[in-house]
Amino acid sequence: MTRTARRAAATQQAIVDAAESLVLAHGADALTLDAVAERADVAVQTIYNRIGGRSALLIAVAERALEQNRQYMDAAYAAPGSPKDRILRAAEAYARFAAERPHQFRLLIDPPNEPRALARVADLIEEQNTKLASALADGITDGTITADLDPVVTSTTLWAAMNGVLALNWRADRLRAEGDHMRLLITTVINILDRGLSPDGRL
Repeated sequence: MTRTARRAAATQQAIVDAAESLVLAHGADALTLDAVAERADVAVQTIYNRIGGRSALLIAVAERALEQNRQYMDAAYAAPGSPKDRILRAAEAYARFAAERPHQFRLLIDPPNEPRALARVADLIEEQNTKLASALADGITDGTITADLDPVVTSTTLWAAMNGVLALNWRADRLRAEGDHMRLLITTVINILDRGLSPDGRL
């Protein structure tokens, strides 16, 4: 890579870093080209040249969060074990992503209201839910998961249920859950999931 190319890449990264920090700190509404230019110490025209307009910046920020989430989830599904083992690991990985990267997690749960960013986030969710449905189907086939579950419906239900628990961390009232309380809730969800998937499970 030439020096010019390295400088261009570094400038592009600095711009996306600045856009990400604004979105994560203040929400997507705070992202303007002027604010990003000031934070990245570049001209607005440079943003257009390297990334594009505001929509392109939002997509770039969402793409980073998508890739980070994919790394957590792919590692969980790739590890050896039974279908139920993979599902429980995926649930743990999803909760860990939310705990370790809360701003990125919230960006995926409440993505910027920009059509292409919304579509990319939906693509990732469908991709991960398809993996979950596949693991459920494998477990049904080998008899380790109860046969009366619909894999597609169940995968969507489990994803939504986990989001509901994790979203308690955002509440501003006394129902907010964080720290040890949140860890207890996640452990309880995973224990319920473990029992509920088993053919002879009892909740």
